[in-house]
Amino acid sequence: MENYTKIMSRLRGMKREGRDRSRSLCVEKLATALIQPGGFSPSCIVARELHPLHRRRASSAITSSNDLISRRGVFSRRHYGSVELLPQVEANGQDAIGRRFRVESGDSISGKEEMFGTPSTPVLENPEYQTRWYFKYFLGKLHQNYVGVDAEKVPFFLSVVLTEANTQCGPHYRVILWKKTGAQKISLTHTPNKPMTVKQILSNFPNMEKIEKGPKEIFSPDIQKDLLLLEEQEGSVNFKFGVLYTRPGQITDDEMFSNETGSVEFERFTALLGDKIRLKGWDKYRGGLDVKGDMTGKYSVYTIYEGHEIMFHVSTLLPYSKDNKQQVERKRHIGNDIVNIVFVEGGPAQMANFNPSSIKSQFTHVFAVVSYCSEDQSYRLSIYSEESVPLFGPSLPCPPIFRSPTDFRDFLLVKLINGEKATFNTPIFAQKRERTLDMLIKDLCAEHMGDGCRATMLNRRAFSDVLPDPPRGSRRKEEARQVEFVRIGQALKLETIVKGDAPTSLATTGLYKRAPWEPHCFYPDFSHEILAGDSWGESRLILATDSGVYLVEDGLSHRQIFDKTVIVKQLTVVEAHGILLIRVDKVKTTGRDSKMHVFRLSDFERDGEVRSRPDMKEHKLERTRGCNLYAVSRPGGSHLRVVVSLSKKLLIMQWRHSAAWTAWCPASDTDTVDGFQYLREISIPESPSLITLVDSTVAASAGGVADNTICIGYRHQFDLVNERSGDVTKLYSLQDGSKGHLVAAVDLYEDEEPELLLCYNNTCHFQKLSDNVSSTEFDFHWNSIPTDIVCAFPYVLAFTSDAMEIRLIINGNLVQTMAMPKLKLITSKNDIFFATTAPEFFQSKSERLQVDKTEKDNSLSPPSSPHSVSPEARPFRLYRIPLHALSGLVAPCERRCPTPTPEPPEAPSGARLLAEPPRGISRSCSSSPTPQSFLPPPK
Repeated sequence: MENYTKIMSRLRGMKREGRDRSRSLCVEKLATALIQPGGFSPSCIVARELHPLHRRRASSAITSSNDLISRRGVFSRRHYGSVELLPQVEANGQDAIGRRFRVESGDSISGKEEMFGTPSTPVLENPEYQTRWYFKYFLGKLHQNYVGVDAEKVPFFLSVVLTEANTQCGPHYRVILWKKTGAQKISLTHTPNKPMTVKQILSNFPNMEKIEKGPKEIFSPDIQKDLLLLEEQEGSVNFKFGVLYTRPGQITDDEMFSNETGSVEFERFTALLGDKIRLKGWDKYRGGLDVKGDMTGKYSVYTIYEGHEIMFHVSTLLPYSKDNKQQVERKRHIGNDIVNIVFVEGGPAQMANFNPSSIKSQFTHVFAVVSYCSEDQSYRLSIYSEESVPLFGPSLPCPPIFRSPTDFRDFLLVKLINGEKATFNTPIFAQKRERTLDMLIKDLCAEHMGDGCRATMLNRRAFSDVLPDPPRGSRRKEEARQVEFVRIGQALKLETIVKGDAPTSLATTGLYKRAPWEPHCFYPDFSHEILAGDSWGESRLILATDSGVYLVEDGLSHRQIFDKTVIVKQLTVVEAHGILLIRVDKVKTTGRDSKMHVFRLSDFERDGEVRSRPDMKEHKLERTRGCNLYAVSRPGGSHLRVVVSLSKKLLIMQWRHSAAWTAWCPASDTDTVDGFQYLREISIPESPSLITLVDSTVAASAGGVADNTICIGYRHQFDLVNERSGDVTKLYSLQDGSKGHLVAAVDLYEDEEPELLLCYNNTCHFQKLSDNVSSTEFDFHWNSIPTDIVCAFPYVLAFTSDAMEIRLIINGNLVQTMAMPKLKLITSKNDIFFATTAPEFFQSKSERLQVDKTEKDNSLSPPSSPHSVSPEARPFRLYRIPLHALSGLVAPCERRCPTPTPEPPEAPSGARLLAEPPRGISRSCSSSPTPQSFLPPPK
């Protein structure tokens, strides 16, 4: 029991198990030389040779936004370093067996920073105030907890809370499954008067469908303290980092730890990190330092960042001993820190001389090497991560030069925090944490499933249904139990906050810090629910609704271009050829008589004609009757291709003119339905529910030897279809027993190699087309089942009916969740456009809305906002997320490193929805002044 207590106390701050993604790196060794002392000249970036494709585009009439289109699906894990074997240097100068580190220097990789961009925006990964669900959504609220064993006789706990409908989202269940491998979370839609059973809820988790015996409900309020302890195993909310000062020529750790004082530049750097505090009597987070008798020095450096308390173990402030060459007291603290900062004196030229293998610590996994260049008054940074540490962001800018001390501090602290969180997913930490969770869950299971606990439970009831209301019998006792349950939970929550262990970001959240995914209002008042849509140029949208099809233009009122007799279920704007593709259904049909039609975009430029069903006949595309789905090739290819699904057949067509020919002779490309040429028809096993065209980088149409392929999804699997031969091969099958809800197949290009991100249920799976075996190494899970997926490196965004969830594509870590009622993705072809009911709307607009007022019992709900209106009556507001803000595709010499800070968890979503700066009248959803643009002004 003593060993168990020691392990548990040591692992209290550790994060739940994750995935080791470092094995994905298979790249050439980077040059060890870093930025030279001469500094960086922006002209060196401009002078480099661009990719031939980019030279052709630069000389053509294709706009910069179209240039971004071809990069949307391109990402590279090489931005996060390459693995190198670094020899360990002994005191006698001889090399010993070293350790393998992933070196991230921010250096150019064959000029890839121009092609892929360098996404260096510092964002905290897996922020605790969004990942600690039990503390945030369960504790202090009435919820239900269950205990059971799975099909393999492994115990688990299940927590379920029903969140009532509010102005941001409808009613839904939040569910946590507690297992020894960590907590799994999911949000499920709640249908009124149709509660879900426990088995139905469990079926949404992998391998939880075949449970022989239903779990047992736990009524004791003390279970809340036990579950809070399980959640705390995910990691501490506070951090301690080592800061080591080194002088030129020092190659061993004994020499580095023996520096009694630091230079002026080092003192300036530590002052940048935080405040110098007196340790004796210190009553905040102490990071293992003595605060009673000055046993660990008189002073230290402390700061708070995004609600996280950070204590820095500075080598020159820890006790120094002239008689002890090894400086054991300093090594005891810095050597036991997971992340160390190494400040290299002598400028950037000395950074290449540092070898992390010279630090004899098996506990330190991440080294941030920092130097100061007095010539241009800038900081340089490079990162060494032990080989087993998963990839973590933000990636270093290219070049890794920071001229703003504030920007450098923000970037460095985010990198350090993310690095420590990533280290907890290494095998050595994950195995220890799993053993601790296993012991805790087994002990709790034995306690709550035993006969002795039954006497303490009031009113045993059936637990087949997750009910928001108490049972009918013994209502008073049940209500008393519920009151006591909530009271104990609230007391636990308050106690956690007072101790400083609460997962919150309220301490230092800035009001005007903005994240790259912040939406800008594009159109403030659209009264129709959107079925489909696409962008047209930089400032127009074409939107299909039940009331017809509308053209929405920035700065103008929307106008109708098709009336409600034209029921459009799918539409695509092909700007390269000036055409509009639409899939139209007949009235009150399910798609049997659906057809495709082709129009010229020029037809909708200026005329005010509203077209109806009789106008569709001459624009009908032959052979497409009965189509239930279609997909088009990605812009930027040689020819536009369209694949149409006709039950169990795929119809492949191609536009007769190439994109290059149209770019040279746009006036000659005036075809509509005659512009499409029939190529072939392919038989497939089932009618697909999704289609994605995957263009090969060495396709035969481009002079290569490979063929373009089509990914189709149906039932429980994804197949790959060869466009030329028609061969159908099985690509990926869902796990046995998994419910098959296919979401998307997004084509990606990792280092120019085609790859698919297959999304089903709440799972995302990476599948290389060249691999015959499917690996789940990089799989990650969303907290809700999405309806749409968008990739914009380094992020991947999931859209649900009432929330947007944003994660990093290289590791699946959560960075933000934004509540948005009635959310609908419109398009992500250029920028990302979506619609949501406005969190608030203009006073002048509200007069147009007719709202039915019903009587309410004021005792059951707080008074409504004076601006609140029924969600059904609210207009839709259209938003845009600029792609360049997400992907960081700006000139290298203009890169900035701001700190986008997510809003507090309880803040309304409107506080995150900003107005576009160019507008004369603010369309901001909040009452705050319109902030400036996220990007710096052009130089």
